Amino acid sequence: QVQLAESGGGLVQAGGSLRLSCAASGSILSINTMRWNRQAPGKQRELVAAITSGGSTNYADSVKGRFTISRDNAKNTVYLQMNSLKPEDTAVYYCNADVRPTYALGYSRYWGRGTQVTVSS
Repeated sequence: QVQLAESGGGLVQAGGSLRLSCAASGSILSINTMRWNRQAPGKQRELVAAITSGGSTNYADSVKGRFTISRDNAKNTVYLQMNSLKPEDTAVYYCNADVRPTYALGYSRYWGRGTQVTVSS
């Protein structure tokens, strides 16, 4: 089994910062791309940022210059540093990862359960 667990969400004032973490655990052989997504109330889930195993990154236009994605391959963990937060960043943040389990021949995408981020004005 493979599990992803997010942490680090909470309530912050506009202009503040939060750092989210997502740790993958279980029978993992390798991890390719890791991503952060978010879903605000009444809206579709959207991709926020992604990072490949080699460290290449991409960001949604709405967070460029404010959010930074990084990863620690030794810990199977991805991070999202969020600065200059805005009320419109309020959402449940989910991580996902393309993982090859030890018992499989290929990669599958696994999701965490999400962590709430609330930015007050």
